[in-house]
Amino acid sequence: MPEKLHPNAVRVASALRELGATGEIVVLPDSARTAAEAAAAVGVDVGAIVKSMLFDADGAPLLVLTSGAHNVDVNLIARTVGAEKVRRAAPEFVRAATGQPIGGVGPVGHPAPIRTLVDSWLGKHEAIWAAGGHPHAVFPTTFDELLRITGGTVVEVE
Repeated sequence: MPEKLHPNAVRVASALRELGATGEIVVLPDSARTAAEAAAAVGVDVGAIVKSMLFDADGAPLLVLTSGAHNVDVNLIARTVGAEKVRRAAPEFVRAATGQPIGGVGPVGHPAPIRTLVDSWLGKHEAIWAAGGHPHAVFPTTFDELLRITGGTVVEVE
């Protein structure tokens, strides 16, 4: 890892090591705040990018890890988790729940565990790329490893 790795990326890298994940944090020269930017930066199809989307589900954080090619149907997610209301979390809510900024939220490395749903479509890719806690940090993983390290539940998101 580079010497000047952002502290959020250091936390994600530490969590990955502790969880026995195989991927290493890669620092990108440019921001990868969107799935399209991340896909272009690492040279993969946008569907192989893991979008980390934090939602407010009846006041509790809910992390949805979806394919970069998908949108999340909040009504479907609400029915899936049995919530009355699911909405995109405000930036302050995201930061409080994950310790990370929108555009760089990793699937791990949060201050406390977050209920996590994983888009089944990510399983169609041999390798997938997720955010590493900062908009310039990503790491490669697999669908099975992502499920294992997050304790996530496989769902349909759209």
